[in-house]
Amino acid sequence: MKKTIFLLLITTLPWTSLYGQEIIPIDTNNWDFQGRGYVIEEFKGKESVYLIGAMNLKNVHFLNGTIEYDIFLKEERCYPGVYFRMTDGGNGEQFFLRLHLSGLEDANQAAPLVNNLTPWQLMFGERYSFAYDYNYEGWTHVKLVVNGKQAQVYLDYAEEPNLSWELTMPVEPGSIILRGGRVTGLHIANVKVDPNVSEIKNFNPIKREPIEGLVPQWEISDMFEEKLLEDPAELSSVIEARKWGRFVKVEEGTAANISRVQNLYNGEPGETVFARVTIQSDKDQLKYFEFGYSDRVVTILNGRPIYKGTNFWRSRDYRYLGTIGLFDGVYLDLKKGKNTLLLAVSESFGGWLVTGRIKDMVGIKIK
Repeated sequence: MKKTIFLLLITTLPWTSLYGQEIIPIDTNNWDFQGRGYVIEEFKGKESVYLIGAMNLKNVHFLNGTIEYDIFLKEERCYPGVYFRMTDGGNGEQFFLRLHLSGLEDANQAAPLVNNLTPWQLMFGERYSFAYDYNYEGWTHVKLVVNGKQAQVYLDYAEEPNLSWELTMPVEPGSIILRGGRVTGLHIANVKVDPNVSEIKNFNPIKREPIEGLVPQWEISDMFEEKLLEDPAELSSVIEARKWGRFVKVEEGTAANISRVQNLYNGEPGETVFARVTIQSDKDQLKYFEFGYSDRVVTILNGRPIYKGTNFWRSRDYRYLGTIGLFDGVYLDLKKGKNTLLLAVSESFGGWLVTGRIKDMVGIKIK
């Protein structure tokens, strides 16, 4: 009975007073272990967990503060990191390492998690990652500081932040999840969470120049199955069956994130939506439309398919990243009056994205 009462008291205490700067014990009282498996053991002088998958810190609603831990890295394709402010539906913020890319500019990644999708194809470059030589022979210390819409990461007790970035999800408390190994495990130790230390120092995030002239907003349909696009003769019925009314705006001055308004993993069939704009033309004319997407697209003008493409990670060669930009283009045969442009965008992995522009806007308006 005494043991039961003690546990109830602990779980009802505010987590700020329970943890603070103390090391959080790695056990099933404090952590919910998820994934393929874990072993709690001493490793390289530290009490640690050998983790394949993830572990969720129980009874914590983290808003601002410091998260830090030690991790023993391996030189293999793996993405260990930390989710924070996680809420229901797979929404929150994250920072993770790419262990196989040591020393390269994309050796790590800061990005939101939006309905369980990470739009790293949109959050790329020095604004959201930095080059770092990883240590595979000893422990690496990770420290994350969060305050409002700002975050910073320090590796190996650096005096200055290795990366400062602006958070894009709503500022609301959520859970903390640490991610370990992917195929084999990684050791994690000395986890600390301190809500009382949230000072942001020398916050100078890298700025990205916006792409000029982009379609600022797209209307998004409900989801449907990509295979319905295979028969052009059935395309009109697929379009007519859609439901509309959701809108996404361009982010990062680069692209609109479809996962803001559609949940790929909501249990319903489908991985494709239409992104729609209306072009009003004062005469019959050709206009060049340059665009980007992730992962696959069928471009449709006034009910007729005019382009099909793939921008999937490693779809063109083993080094191809699939980042979003104005890398594709097509000439639009516009008719006088109203023209409907649809991009059927299908998603498999990473960000669900769409962008585009017509640089020569003489004689047309985009609604």
